[in-house]
Amino acid sequence: MKFTKLEIPDVILVEPDVFGDARGYFTETFHAPKYAEGGISCSFVQDNFSYSQRGILRGLHFQLRRPQAKLVYVVSGEVFDVAVDLRRGSPTFGRWCGRVLSGENHLQMFIPEGFAHGFCVLSESASFLYKCSEVYEPTDDRGIAWNDPDVGVKWPISEPLLSGKDQRQPRLRDVAERDLPVFSARPAAG
Repeated sequence: MKFTKLEIPDVILVEPDVFGDARGYFTETFHAPKYAEGGISCSFVQDNFSYSQRGILRGLHFQLRRPQAKLVYVVSGEVFDVAVDLRRGSPTFGRWCGRVLSGENHLQMFIPEGFAHGFCVLSESASFLYKCSEVYEPTDDRGIAWNDPDVGVKWPISEPLLSGKDQRQPRLRDVAERDLPVFSARPAAG
C-alpha cells in the first residue's frame, strides 16, 4: 500500500495493494491502522455511494460548521476527482489538485476537512464511493463554482451536466470570509 502527498500536501493519493488472479481480485478499501500510518487518521462515520452518467459534474461542495474529510474511490468507471483548499490562512488557499480515479487503477484520494470536493464522470457511467468523517448536514451544505476562473480547475470536460444548485454556486472571491474554514497547522503525521 502506498500513500503519496499531492501538490497540496494534506491531500493524499492512496494506492492500495490489489491481489488478483484468473478469478478476479481482492483489495482492502480501508484498514484504519494502515491508513493512520499513511497519514489518514480521522474517524469515518458515514459512507456514501453515487452513480452518475458520462459528463455529470458534482461539486464543488463542502460543509462549514461540520466539516467532512473524505476518502473517495471509484468501484466502476472513471472520474476526474478534485480537491480545492478553502482554508483561510493556508499556504495553498484557493489552489486545487486532481487525479483520475477508476475501477481499473483502484486509486483513492483523501480530502481533508476544509476542502471543497467535486468530480466529473469520464466513462459511460461511474460508481463512486466515499467515506466521510462527519455526517451530511443539509443546512451546512456549501459550495463554490465548478468553473471559478480564480481557482482554475482544468476539468477534462467543457460542458458538464450540473444540478441546479451547482449552476448557482458563487465564485470563491464572493464567499464571505466567515463562510470559509480556517487553516490550523498541525504536526506532520507519522
